[in-house]
Amino acid sequence: MLALLAALAHDGYLAMLGSAAKRRAGGEPVAQYVRSRVPVAAVTTGAALLALALSTGGAFADVLAIIAGAGGGVGAMKALEGTRSRYRTGG
Repeated sequence: MLALLAALAHDGYLAMLGSAAKRRAGGEPVAQYVRSRVPVAAVTTGAALLALALSTGGAFADVLAIIAGAGGGVGAMKALEGTRSRYRTGG
């Protein structure tokens, strides 16, 4: 569940950033960056959803779910932190 939450947070942040870039004059570089990060967001969300689906299986499926969830969650958090640090303003 935490992996899915992290992946959805990254997806939502990219969506918010892309929406703001489309409305702003000169926002094309940011919109292009967001488009380049969509595959990463899709993979981490897919891994988190796979982990959630695997968690309903037996013991071996639970181990695979833990591995997929950890990978998806860590990947999503690192991607979110990277995007946030790139576009962080204020202080």
